[in-house]
Amino acid sequence: QVQLIESGGASVQTGGSLRLSCHASGDVGRTNCMAWFRQVPGKEREGVALIYNVGGGTHYADSVKGRFTISQEHAKNTLYLQMNSLQLEDTAMYYCAAAVYCPTKLRGTKKSDFYYWGQGTQVTVSS
Repeated sequence: QVQLIESGGASVQTGGSLRLSCHASGDVGRTNCMAWFRQVPGKEREGVALIYNVGGGTHYADSVKGRFTISQEHAKNTLYLQMNSLQLEDTAMYYCAAAVYCPTKLRGTKKSDFYYWGQGTQVTVSS
């Protein structure tokens, strides 16, 4: 089993920045990729960014390209999401996820594609 705990969510004004963290514990070595998803009430959970544990290749949703950066610090078993130029539409609950069998792209990735999930951290952007 893998346990994921997110942190760093907060309320911020438009144009501001936040860095989310996700600490992984347990059988982390089994996983091959990690990702950030987000969800607002009444909508499906959407993939925001994906990173492969080996090689560090990444994928981003079109809506966050150029503003968000996903990264990992393997020594600390921690995943990050640096979010800059935050917009009102970035308001959501953000979830960290990990998978053994990884998708080859982010577009179309579903919640069921990832086995391990954190509890989420809320990001609220206001004007």
